[in-house]
Amino acid sequence: MHSPPKLVIFGLSTEGYNFASSLTNTGYKVSIVDESTKLGIQLNNDITRTYPRASDLMEDESLLEAQPLEEVINNASYLFFSPKIRKIGQDVKVDISSKFIDAIKSINKDTSIIYTLPTGIGGNNENIDIIEHTTGMMIGDLLTYYYMPVNSGPILSSNTILGSITPKKDLFLEKLLYDIYNHQINFANISSVELTYVARILRHYSGIASILEVCKYASGFEVDNHLIDNFYKDLYLDDITNGLHDLRIIQQSLQGNNPLIYLVNGTIKSIESYLKNLIDKIRSLLKKKELKASRTRISISWTLDVHEMRGDKMEVFSLLESKLRDYIGEVERGGNNSLDNYPSDKTTISIACSKNDYNFLTKNNLTESIIVKANPVCEVIA
Repeated sequence: MHSPPKLVIFGLSTEGYNFASSLTNTGYKVSIVDESTKLGIQLNNDITRTYPRASDLMEDESLLEAQPLEEVINNASYLFFSPKIRKIGQDVKVDISSKFIDAIKSINKDTSIIYTLPTGIGGNNENIDIIEHTTGMMIGDLLTYYYMPVNSGPILSSNTILGSITPKKDLFLEKLLYDIYNHQINFANISSVELTYVARILRHYSGIASILEVCKYASGFEVDNHLIDNFYKDLYLDDITNGLHDLRIIQQSLQGNNPLIYLVNGTIKSIESYLKNLIDKIRSLLKKKELKASRTRISISWTLDVHEMRGDKMEVFSLLESKLRDYIGEVERGGNNSLDNYPSDKTTISIACSKNDYNFLTKNNLTESIIVKANPVCEVIA
């Protein structure tokens, strides 16, 4: 009688832990590897109930029985790669490659590797080269490789795509994913999945970029913002930046000059330049209400998941904080994990960067601060 396949999730990210917990609760044998400590923990129902989130597990990680990375990976039948990535720009590929090598260097033959980060166009060929060079084993011969890009936004919420260089379906993997996602799993060749995911990302975020650019014009004309708000009032900075990592990876995978590159570059530029529009709106608000910078404080309410795979939101948060400090000395980090509206003799401008943060501010606005919704028209609630 064959022993059940052993599943390993490399990366104690929110996405990785949620996936591992779902597998565990469905009855699969799962271990998760913390890429920072390079230790693996075998999960069970008691652990996932006690620690419902990745952050909860990390607080007590040292109390749980752990195994060395090499031992965990060496016993894996299926290895899912879903680490936290915190580098930005040109350093991101080096960071991902380094973690990927850590994940695969101890694998045995007949292991299936499932890569869940976006690669752009042609990026999986680089991953396969890394695998074969690091392990000395060939994909399609002794190892199997799959590409399954995961995004925490709405892009892949209803349709999971799985790319492989071998046309034969893995029935166990298909059942496993169906048990988790409860919808049909679409197998295709890797190039098709790369292009499909790129198309989904661009369809979603080029649409957001178009909205942002149109709304910039709205601030310069006598436009009824109420009409625009009806469509876009719940599109916040949190949503706007959700796919920035994916867009940058796509950008790095493209070469030459063609309309696709211009579309990607324009979308990234529009999303990145939104911060300037938001800050200009706040400066204009100070002028309109005759507020002195020395008598004003800014509270940025953006509750971020510091354990999610992508780190771009945290970078944008820090950039917004830094740029606001160029104009106003007192800038603090808020969020719905703590009530930061303590009494102050200064006028408080609270920036709501997500729908949840806006709802929190409106319920707990003890100091009656001015709220700026970080949406396309930078709506002011005074």
